[in-house]
Amino acid sequence: MAPLRVLCIHGYRQNSSSFREKTGALRKLLKKQVELVYLSAPHSVISSEEAPERENSSGPGGDEDPRGWWFSDVQARSFSAQQQCEESLGLNESVAVVREAVKVQGPFDGILGFSQGAAFVAMLCSLQEQKLESDFSFRFAILVAGFLSACKEHQKFYQVPLQIPSLHVFGLEDRVIPDNMSRELLPSFQDPQVLTHPGGHFVPAASAHRQTYQDFLKRFQ
Repeated sequence: MAPLRVLCIHGYRQNSSSFREKTGALRKLLKKQVELVYLSAPHSVISSEEAPERENSSGPGGDEDPRGWWFSDVQARSFSAQQQCEESLGLNESVAVVREAVKVQGPFDGILGFSQGAAFVAMLCSLQEQKLESDFSFRFAILVAGFLSACKEHQKFYQVPLQIPSLHVFGLEDRVIPDNMSRELLPSFQDPQVLTHPGGHFVPAASAHRQTYQDFLKRFQ
């Protein structure tokens, strides 16, 4: 059986290579089932703001080239998941980067996002279901430490529950995206599956989680 191809969308202040490093355990856990393909966001994060998303960044592949999918503070070119804003900066360019990746490296069976990347994945799934992106044909989504964007202009993505099968993964001790923020995203999906873990802000891949991932992925093989 050919492995499922999954496009991986990193968190704020990460990039494709640092996210690849951080998900090494997940790649090992699911190597028979999935091929993970990593994409970097188009926007460099230049400011010296605090970097809570680096909680889990020990080891090689550190975030020397921090990147983001959009900025909630247009002036400062910075992002905070809690920041209310009327409009954001950079989302259209990020959608274009995903569109290009799908054309050049696709097709992909599914899409996986972490933190800001998971919030972005929900938006991409919405664009797909509204038939606004003809190249997108993701059959499932995995959202790790996801959340609803607090930006007014993004509310259009949450008007109708998405039909795409989704697995929502979050840590009960996450201090960056508290689990209640991840739970607020669940009603935006028709029949969300949930995997919680006792840890913090990272992609869990212990043997205890293998069965949930595998059972979810099996439906698409």
